[in-house]
Amino acid sequence: MKRLLITGVVTVAAIVTAAVEIVSPDSPKPYEVTAAGREWVLSPECRLDGDILTVVVPEGAAVGQHGAWTTLDLSPFADEGFEASIRVRGEGVSVPPEFYNGVKFVFRCRKPGDEAPVWPGALLPTGTFDWQTASVCSDKAACVEGGRADLLLGLENSSGTAVFDLSTLRIGKPESHWPVTNQNHRCAYGAPDPSLATRHSPLRGVMSPGGNMTEDDFKTLHAWGATLLRFQMVRDWHAVNGNQDLDEYDRWLESRLDHFDKVVLPLARKYGIMVVLDLHVPPGGRDAGMEANMFYDERIAGLFVELWRRIAKRFRGRGGIYGYDLINEPCQRRETPAGCDWWNLQRRAAEAIRAEDPDTPILVESNQWDSPETFRYMSPMTLTNVLYEVHMYGPDDFTHQRVLGTRPWMVSYPNDERGWNRVHLADMLEPVREFQRKHGARIYVGEFSAAAWAPGAENYLRDCIAIFEEYGWDWTYHAFREAPVWDVEKEGETMETMRPAAADTPRKRALLDGFRR
Repeated sequence: MKRLLITGVVTVAAIVTAAVEIVSPDSPKPYEVTAAGREWVLSPECRLDGDILTVVVPEGAAVGQHGAWTTLDLSPFADEGFEASIRVRGEGVSVPPEFYNGVKFVFRCRKPGDEAPVWPGALLPTGTFDWQTASVCSDKAACVEGGRADLLLGLENSSGTAVFDLSTLRIGKPESHWPVTNQNHRCAYGAPDPSLATRHSPLRGVMSPGGNMTEDDFKTLHAWGATLLRFQMVRDWHAVNGNQDLDEYDRWLESRLDHFDKVVLPLARKYGIMVVLDLHVPPGGRDAGMEANMFYDERIAGLFVELWRRIAKRFRGRGGIYGYDLINEPCQRRETPAGCDWWNLQRRAAEAIRAEDPDTPILVESNQWDSPETFRYMSPMTLTNVLYEVHMYGPDDFTHQRVLGTRPWMVSYPNDERGWNRVHLADMLEPVREFQRKHGARIYVGEFSAAAWAPGAENYLRDCIAIFEEYGWDWTYHAFREAPVWDVEKEGETMETMRPAAADTPRKRALLDGFRR
């Protein structure tokens, strides 16, 4: 009996068979892998009754992985990636030590050129929850051993009960639950702010601290040479279903807009810095899968549109605003009510803004955390002065090492063995570059970074900046005096050891050299 290559302690109780539905990318009709051809490896905590898989982990036995494993051939999806879903419910699921543990619907895959596996998976609630659809979307499925991937259903480092309906398991080509339109459109831009009309080089800067900004912050940024600030209005960013009290959220947002109006804008003008107004957390918050709840609730979506209309009415005609940043890192995998998908909801907000403010630029972000890859299906909007924002953290095996528990290793940049260099970064950004060429779009890099302890982080920053400058993209580094792991004024080897740097860090020197190009 062959053990699958899954991390964690697994005691195999049985091997059983059940059907898995896989949708072929070459045909609109699904085909099935028969029960006789599909082996599931079950741990002792599992029970399979027909198509219903039940995993029960008692208190005191939560450590490790408990569930059912099978191996799938995903090679037909290697070029475009795959989308997977299953129905699942939970009873008394304990809160795990890491957010990505708990109820598991996860694949073990390997990307081209990367030695370590990656784990595309769904984020699911704890406690007790009724049947819901768990979704996974992976950009590419070039998996272990020529297209094979291991699939795990169960619980990890968590007690309780997880129930899966195997008859609903679907794996197939990614579907567009949003429009792909305006493909022949050429973007149009005016110059609402005189300082933008006469500049000959990209604007360069940072993301703001999460709280209030002071004049000392602006003095520092001015001395560094920064000309752009992404002011994030943020709280409870990691919370599951936070910001649900919409009246209270409205009051909180007004307080942040007051600080922006009375402190940030005047100081930014004083020190020659343009400002992005970034709604970093949406009304209604995000669900356990980190998808915005407003994508699936028209009531919240309507409030989101109205909030942007009010913001535009308040700040129209005011100098110094680089643009309105509509949704920070949208992430949508499932079908939504009409007009609530990540693209249409931004379109609705943009149209509401234009009804009040005809000039101030609008920043539209792409799906799957505003990743470069998703610009392959980004559609331009037909309104004027719309800029398109991208966030650059790839390869995340480098930038997020020891930040996420699934990337505990130490690996350097550049890296000949993995093929990581400036050419590789440019290849990752090519979908954005192609969108820029095709539509005449202006591009803004809202975030990019690498962990403070990542070997060669300064080299990564220099190569990113060089590419942005070559393409004429404005950019803001993540972040300034915010989370220590990304703060260029701090140093350390782990989250717990981050401390103020005794001298300029190599990352800070790379950033300041970028400002002074």
